[in-house]
Amino acid sequence: MWIRRMGNVVRSTVAFVPSERCQRFLVGDLKEMPLDRTLDLSSHQLRHLPIRASAFNELVKLYLSDNHLSNLPSELRNLQKLQLLALDFNCFEELPLVVCSLIQLNILYLGNNQLYGLPKELCQLTELKTLWLETNCFTKFPQIVCELPNIKTLHLGYNQLHSLPAELGRLEELRSIWLAGNILNEFPSVLLKMHYLEVIDVDRNHICHFPSLAHLRGLKHVIYDHNPCVNAPLVGDGCEG
Repeated sequence: MWIRRMGNVVRSTVAFVPSERCQRFLVGDLKEMPLDRTLDLSSHQLRHLPIRASAFNELVKLYLSDNHLSNLPSELRNLQKLQLLALDFNCFEELPLVVCSLIQLNILYLGNNQLYGLPKELCQLTELKTLWLETNCFTKFPQIVCELPNIKTLHLGYNQLHSLPAELGRLEELRSIWLAGNILNEFPSVLLKMHYLEVIDVDRNHICHFPSLAHLRGLKHVIYDHNPCVNAPLVGDGCEG
């Protein structure tokens, strides 16, 4: 028990000292490329990403979840083969621009931070298919997301969104949109025109009336619980409500 507690004390103390030597103590001596081209530095109490992690230019997946990161080094741009980047459960108030230079990204996890906007440079991530932005500080839908042509899954739950822009209809590859825990007063009209959607989640909003969704032939699942609605949405055959 004493050894375990002592280890926790050392880790907590080191987290407040951003020296390269201390970072090495926490994440190990990163000298060789992981065989699976995946590097997981989650839950290491990191306040700075060790520069040596940016030297593995063959990396495909990088997990940095559940740390204390608020910025990233410019050297991260060396990871041009990166397809998955997990930055959720950190302290980001702005998305570091270096992330927008990783043009092979397919999956980007940004949930549980303090983001209130996204940079216009995000449009450079044209290969992005999955974007998680849940539990942040968005009061308006980030318009730049409408410039990501290959997005299939979009998570924006538990923010403070009142509405969705008409430009969202441009995203013809979008198949699932997750909007639970916002402050939508009406069912977003733009979704009524997105016939290719398969999943719509508007749980825990303020929607009082649902229009018919029966014309959305691709719709497989709609989640609408915990709204003050007086009616259930009408859906087509094969759709679960």
